[in-house]
Amino acid sequence: MITYKIMNLDHVKLLHEVDRSEHINLIYEVKEQQLIEHKQDHECASWDGEQLQELQDRYTHEIQQGGMAYGAFDGERLVGFGVLAHPFRGEEKNQLQLDLMYVSRSYRRQGIGRQILAYLSAEARKRGAKSLYISSTETRSAVSFYQSQGSRITTDVDEELFTKEPKDVHMTKELDP
Repeated sequence: MITYKIMNLDHVKLLHEVDRSEHINLIYEVKEQQLIEHKQDHECASWDGEQLQELQDRYTHEIQQGGMAYGAFDGERLVGFGVLAHPFRGEEKNQLQLDLMYVSRSYRRQGIGRQILAYLSAEARKRGAKSLYISSTETRSAVSFYQSQGSRITTDVDEELFTKEPKDVHMTKELDP
């Protein structure tokens, strides 16, 4: 049975348990607010040492700065998590960023991502955000998931995040009042 809970700094040591691997058959590129498809056929592996360290550093930074994380657990094993970043973004400073979100390969398509996103959306609303800013990997699985949850390609791209991840699909998700 999957249980959900707010994560803390100590949970950083569990991030390696999430298997981010997937077979990628399609990626998107954004041109003039349209998604352009590019066929692919390769396997994306789970974390290598450098990627895991970067993930742990980002997680730790956000928690220390006032962001928050929410995780899905199968027993004691972390099978999915999302991080709500701390700084407000956007022209009106009314957006919070969904900084990290992963669900283990064997646990996908079971509603775990939807549950994590719903919790982080509710938390963002409590903090005063009107929308979530999502810098999504360009894979079909990620973009399709966010679109199915009401996200749309943004016309107001965050320059800092775009510079860090120019191939990502930059989206926003309006939050219900």
